[in-house]
Amino acid sequence: MRNTGNEPQAAAAADPFLTTGPYAERIAFLAEFMLPGRYEVLRRTVGMRTRYMTVLAENMYHGQNAAALVRHCDAFGISQMHTVETLCRFEPSAAVVRGTDRWVGIRKHRTTAEALAALRREGYRIVATTPHREDSTPETFDVGRGPFALVFGTEHAGISEEVIRSADEFLRIPMCGMVESLNVSASAAILIYQLSERVRHTVEGWRMSADEQAEVLYGWMRRSVKDSEEILRRRFGEGGY
Repeated sequence: MRNTGNEPQAAAAADPFLTTGPYAERIAFLAEFMLPGRYEVLRRTVGMRTRYMTVLAENMYHGQNAAALVRHCDAFGISQMHTVETLCRFEPSAAVVRGTDRWVGIRKHRTTAEALAALRREGYRIVATTPHREDSTPETFDVGRGPFALVFGTEHAGISEEVIRSADEFLRIPMCGMVESLNVSASAAILIYQLSERVRHTVEGWRMSADEQAEVLYGWMRRSVKDSEEILRRRFGEGGY
């Protein structure tokens, strides 16, 4: 007969999230409060997340489009997105987003200038998505030049003049029909899918670092376990979470 007595310990030893890094003890503790299969889904998913590319939504006011953008980021592995809320709040429709905003970090900025400055400090190229400029297409855009942020504008006016003046590059989706542009949700789905696929196949180091993955995983687990903050407080003391 096979001795299975040491299998839990062996599994824990093989999982670096449970043994190393600043969140290891808390991750291991919270893992006791969820089914192993659920923990495995979270662990596997965080390993496919990237911060090499991100998205900036500038004054997107339709809740359905806001929700669709969040869902696209989750579906195609974008760890974090940004919003500008100068004219309106970014409020994803609950019926459309269906909880995916729990898995995508959303960083809100008061102005476009503030958002662009934050992205540049983090090393992102500013890539404006517009049908009226032809610097590159999803097939010709150089994903290997460094991290990049795709900027999507309002539903009717598109990206602002401020973004156009500040952009490092422009990106458009080629079309052969009578229409000149697509709905922002459709455009985002095409671009995020195609470019994220190219990043994963051609760019080394597209994954988040081990510490970044652990931080995100820990946040997901806190949102997944009922009363997690009280549970953590009892185990690690005040402010222990």
